[in-house]
Amino acid sequence: MIQGVAKKWYVLYTKPRNELRAARSLDNMGIEVYVPTKTEVRQWSDRKKKIIIPLLPSMVLVHLLDKQMETVFEVSQVVRYLFENGKRASVSNQEILAMKSYLEDVPKLKLDGEKGLVVGDLVEVPLLQQSATVLSIKGKKCLAQLQKLGAVVSFQLE
Repeated sequence: MIQGVAKKWYVLYTKPRNELRAARSLDNMGIEVYVPTKTEVRQWSDRKKKIIIPLLPSMVLVHLLDKQMETVFEVSQVVRYLFENGKRASVSNQEILAMKSYLEDVPKLKLDGEKGLVVGDLVEVPLLQQSATVLSIKGKKCLAQLQKLGAVVSFQLE
C-alpha cells in the first residue's frame, strides 16, 4: 500500500459535551465518525428522560486519509487531535469493531447452580476468556478486575 492512501482511525478532542454535535457535523461533511454511546434514564424532580451519553468524554473517533487531516477543524466543536508519545493517537480497526460488538451485546455471566456470586470471587469473564476478581455487584451488574491486565470490566449476570 502506498503511504497516505490507507485510512486510519484517529481520536479527536472536542469541546466538553459537544461529542454528538461534532460527530453529526463531521458526518455531514462525509467523514466516517464513531462515538460509542449508552442510553441512560435520568430523573429530575418533575420527570424522567432517556438521554444518550458518550462513553468517551470529549472524544470522537474519525476514519480519515492523511490528506483529510486538516478538514476536521472546519467543525467548531473540534479542538485538536489527541496525541500519544508525540504522535496523533490512532485506534486500530479491530479495536473499533470490538467496541461496537461489546456495546451491541453486553457480555453475560451464567452462574452455576444455587451458589451466588460474592465480592472477592474469581470468575471467568465472557468474551475475554480471562479470570477476574469480583469488585462489586449491584443488581445484575458486576464489576471485576482482570488478573493479567488489571483493567476493570463490567458485565451482566444471568
